[in-house]
Amino acid sequence: MLTEAKLKQKQIPRHVAIILDGNGRWAKKRMMPRSYGHEQGALNVKRVAELCKALGVEVLSVYGFSTENWQRPKDEVDFLMDLPKRFQERYDEDTLEEKVKMHDIKVVFSGRRDRFNDYNRQLINEIETKTKDQTAFTLNVCVDYGSQHEIITAAKGVAKDVQVGALELDQIDESRFETYLYTKDLPPVDLLIRTSGEQRLSNYLLWQNAYAEFYFTKTHWPAFRKKALYKAIKAYQNRNRKFGKVGT
Repeated sequence: MLTEAKLKQKQIPRHVAIILDGNGRWAKKRMMPRSYGHEQGALNVKRVAELCKALGVEVLSVYGFSTENWQRPKDEVDFLMDLPKRFQERYDEDTLEEKVKMHDIKVVFSGRRDRFNDYNRQLINEIETKTKDQTAFTLNVCVDYGSQHEIITAAKGVAKDVQVGALELDQIDESRFETYLYTKDLPPVDLLIRTSGEQRLSNYLLWQNAYAEFYFTKTHWPAFRKKALYKAIKAYQNRNRKFGKVGT
């Protein structure tokens, strides 16, 4: 049986990224609306963040809403846009014990913000400000996020700085370019997990996943709990990470 203690005997990934897939399918199997699946999926983010923090993972990135998700039916998009408010309201209702578990978690948001309503923009800013001094663990919520847009935006930032003389061409390398990404303060991804059986990146953290280990599971996101997470971490620990070198 996999336990926290057994997993900690081997290397724990520093940065875990998850594509939260299968909320709608999970709800449909239970004869419930897709919105119920999305709400339960949002609540599961907190549970999995607590598990990752306990294991010693430093950063958890979750794909909450992509730039392509705006193409979904309007009622579903409207519900998804209301999730930050619902999540905050649930947190306010948590017991003291539950809040202690979430203590020392810095929450950051990666993605565009210009297409959110005023309430969500303000809520995002408030959460980031309130948690900015936490150091034990970082939860990176990727909302209205698309990696191609992120890279293009970064390239434009580099070009602008070169144009105004703030940056020389020979100063541009991988490390300097990364400072223009949304994730500039985060380490590269070590383990990428996608739930619900799909096996593609879906425009998620393409730069950051350059040397990540990929793990795909058929488990739908709302059902992805401790056992499923531990199994993914164990699979990661059994990989031989070569980073382009000859394996041992």
